[in-house]
Parts: sequence; C-alpha cells; structure tokens
Amino acid sequence: MANRTQIQTRAAMMRVRFETAGARVVDPPLLQPAETLLDLYGEDIRARAYVTSDALHGEQMLRPDFTLPVVQMHMSDGAEPARYTYSGEVFRRQEHDPDRANEYIQVGYEVFDRTDPASADAEVFSLFALQLRGLPLRAATGDIGILTAAVQGLRTSDRRKAALMRHLWRPRRFRVLLDRFAGRKPGPEGRKTLLEAADPLATDAPMIGKRRASEIQARIEALREDRDTPPISDNELAGLETLLNVRETMPFALEQLRDVAVDLPQITPALDRLEARIAALQARGVDVDRLDFEASYGRTSMEYYDGFVFGFYAEGRPDLPPIATGGRYDALTRHLGKGAEIPAVGGVLRPDLMLEIEEDAQ
Repeated sequence: MANRTQIQTRAAMMRVRFETAGARVVDPPLLQPAETLLDLYGEDIRARAYVTSDALHGEQMLRPDFTLPVVQMHMSDGAEPARYTYSGEVFRRQEHDPDRANEYIQVGYEVFDRTDPASADAEVFSLFALQLRGLPLRAATGDIGILTAAVQGLRTSDRRKAALMRHLWRPRRFRVLLDRFAGRKPGPEGRKTLLEAADPLATDAPMIGKRRASEIQARIEALREDRDTPPISDNELAGLETLLNVRETMPFALEQLRDVAVDLPQITPALDRLEARIAALQARGVDVDRLDFEASYGRTSMEYYDGFVFGFYAEGRPDLPPIATGGRYDALTRHLGKGAEIPAVGGVLRPDLMLEIEEDAQ
C-alpha cells in the first residue's frame, strides 16, 4: 500500500497538470464554518463530518470536501472566468465500514465560466480522463438536470413537485412518493379519518408538543389539498419510469431520451444541452460511442450537482469507492452567491486509490 509521501507526491504532480491547464492553486482552511454546511446539507452532514466548536468561532467542521469553500471564495472575490486547483486532506466519519479511510487526500479542478457550459463540462471530464489514463477504470456519466426538468414539468401540484424534488436524492423514498402521487398506493394509515373530520382539532385532548394549533391546521389543509389533487397521468408516469431506466452509451441514450420527450416535453432543453456536451466531448477526443450514460447516475451521492455528473470506477475492485467524481453545480453558486451566480463545474480525484490500483496491476 502506498505511503503518505507517495500519495502527496502523486497529488502534487496531478495539481501541476491542472495548473498547466490554467488553474490557480487555492488552499481553503481545514476548519469550515458548520453553519454553511448545515444550511446546505441539513443535519445529515453531522453523521459524516467531524464537528468541533470554540467560544469565538462557534461550531465548525473538519473540511468534508473542497467544493463548498472554493465556491464561497469565488463568489466572494473571484474573477470571471476562473479555474482553480487544490490538493489536501478531507475528513469523513466512518461509522459502518472500519476499512474505509476517514482522512484522505483529494486533488481537484473547478471551472467557473459562463461562456460555453458544454465546453467547460467537456474540459473537466477530458482533463480527468487524461489524469487517469492507463488505469483499468470504467467511466460513468449522467445528467441530474434531465430528471429535475422532468419532475418540475409534471402536470401536478407545486406541493407534490416540491416533495419529489426534496427526495430526488433518496431513490426509495422518491419511488414511494411517485407511486402514491400516481394513485398506485394509498397514503399513511389513519390519515383518511383525520382529513374527513369536520374539525380535527375539536377535541378535549391536551396540546402536546411544540406545534401550535395554527401550524397543525395548516398541515391538515395541505393534506386535504393533496388528497384532492388528481393523480399523475399514466403517460407522465411511464415517461418518468422509462427515463430513470435509461442506461446506454451516450449517443444511444440521447436517442432514447428524445423518445421519452414525447411524453415529457419539458426535458427537451436539457436534452439539447446533453447533445451540445456530446459534441464538445467529441471535439476533445473523447470516444462518446463507448462512454456510458445513466439517467439515474449520481442520485445517491452527489447532492449539490444539478447537471452533468461523472465518475470513474475500478470494476476489478468493487470494494473501492469512486476513483474520481465530478459534475456541474450551478445552483450551488446561486445559493452561496446571495443573488449572484455563475455556471460552474468541477471534480476531485483520489491519488491514494490510483496508486493502489497501480500496485494491483503489477
């Protein structure tokens, strides 16, 4: 197994290659304000981050990734366009797998450029492929933007669309909600009696808990509205199910998705962006005819991505996490930019895993 010096040496070599591509080196602090991370990820981040605090700076977390602080830095005082690279430690708690590292080095490359998003996507992917050239890896790609466009364009209530969007990253919960909104499964037991009562709050029972009567009443009205909302149509449901199951090489995936757009026309602009990305990748020498595209790719581990996503995997070592991952995160720049925004795409690589795969091949 590679030692720390070897890993740092490889990381430095990779960072130099990104510098040659025009990136500026940045080095965000190891301690990051917990408030920003909690606002972005919710309380779930506590389960996978190391948390500390002091009287002056409040609650902080050991850096779980680089993307968030790099975006914050750029939105605060970055020029346009901009390219950044970095290498350093990130920290992730491991409560279920003692063999997975809780501290490791990442090398990254981020592009902030509004000129040609498709070209920027292709730039990042092709540079990562060059860094990984010679390793026995499978590349997977996807596009979260196609699925979000499909959900946001459904002919149903805004409340239902918001619920589906909220659980887009939890495939099982998303599936349960989709079946319920399509009328295939009933809501939770006990809800029907509550909603049919003329005045559900007309009871002598004491109010227990922190919710006020007005909040409870508002929730009941929302449930009644949902009960009276017509189900998602069979055509839209079939279109969504077909979309979620698309797994092909890029050109054939685009062809299948164009067929899906007959029932889900709202995805057409996202498919146009996919087509432009395919052309940009070809222009950079990527063999798109052999590049996998999975419409559901990235839904369980890439929560801040909202467009193009990609990853590189060692098929001969299914025990290893991805060797590299990345994607587009335009919405994150809007969230952290306080009114400002800029299209952005980037990713990270694991030099320790690259060295381990090279050792396996010897």
